[in-house]
Amino acid sequence: MSYKKCFDCSMAMTAILLFLPILLALSLAVGLTSRGGIFYCSSRIGKNGKLFKMVKFRTMKQDTPVLATHLLTDSPRYLTPIGSILRKSSLDELPQLWNILIGDMSFVGPRPALFNQDDLISLRTHYGVDKLVPGLTGWAQVNGRDEISIPIKVKYEVEYLENQSFWFDVRILCLTLLKVVRRTGVSH
Repeated sequence: MSYKKCFDCSMAMTAILLFLPILLALSLAVGLTSRGGIFYCSSRIGKNGKLFKMVKFRTMKQDTPVLATHLLTDSPRYLTPIGSILRKSSLDELPQLWNILIGDMSFVGPRPALFNQDDLISLRTHYGVDKLVPGLTGWAQVNGRDEISIPIKVKYEVEYLENQSFWFDVRILCLTLLKVVRRTGVSH
């Protein structure tokens, strides 16, 4: 087992236990403030193009089209009453600790693409980024997240692919924490 897989499994288990009260409170809040399930599972592209179900707290109403949020016209109207708070704080991502624990995701890697983001998937495949396990955060996220174009995003992902290391992952995790605390790079 690689250092990355060991790190991911041990840290995911620790984080799940540590954040259990928050996970339970957020589950209750999501359930009480809008119709529908607590979790939203979307089909995402994993390593080598394999589909998997990525889990998030549901932040959008049930009638929301299955599109990347930046492609929605008037995306704020689809948000649940607490959806904006969950997204801006990145708390909607906490259930992905389960995806990390079972090996579909890593803490650090390219963010998993929606199954219908053909432009992103094509570029990732062209540059070999599709060989990476997708991550909860990544080099592209700390360098712009929602604010950068797909070609720039893939440029950062290629840079990560070519320079992967334990210390690079630690740097990305620390930068992610700063971004989340400062709420920078989030457009909705």
